[in-house]
Amino acid sequence: MSLKTIWGVYHADGGIVGELQYVLGKIRGTAHCALCDITHSFVSEKKSMKECRSNSSVPFNLVHLNEQTDGLQSVTDGMTPCVVAETSEGFEIILYSDDLENCNKKVQEFQDKLDIALRRFN
Repeated sequence: MSLKTIWGVYHADGGIVGELQYVLGKIRGTAHCALCDITHSFVSEKKSMKECRSNSSVPFNLVHLNEQTDGLQSVTDGMTPCVVAETSEGFEIILYSDDLENCNKKVQEFQDKLDIALRRFN
C-alpha cells in the first residue's frame, strides 16, 4: 500500500459565505475546528504550517467540507476535522478530531502526531 496524498479536512465550508459563517460562529462560540486552530492564525495559514506541508514527501492538501471529492467525503462524513491518507487502496483517516485537539493549536505537535501516523506507510 503506497501513500499518494495527505488530506486535512476542516470542519467548515470554504468560500466567502462558508468562511464568514465560520468566523461568526467562532465569535459566538458555536463553531470550532481544531484543524483551523492548528493551521491558521487570524486570517492566513501559519508559516510553520506552510513549511510542514511543503516538506511533506507526498502532496499535502487542506480542504473544506464543500471542497472534498466524493471518495474523500464518504470517509470523512461526520468525522471532521480530520487528516486522511489517500493510498493506492483508498482513503483512511489517520488523525481524528481528538488527535487534532490534543495538538493545542501547535503545528509542531501536529507534525509529531502526523509523523507517527505516517510511519506505517513507509
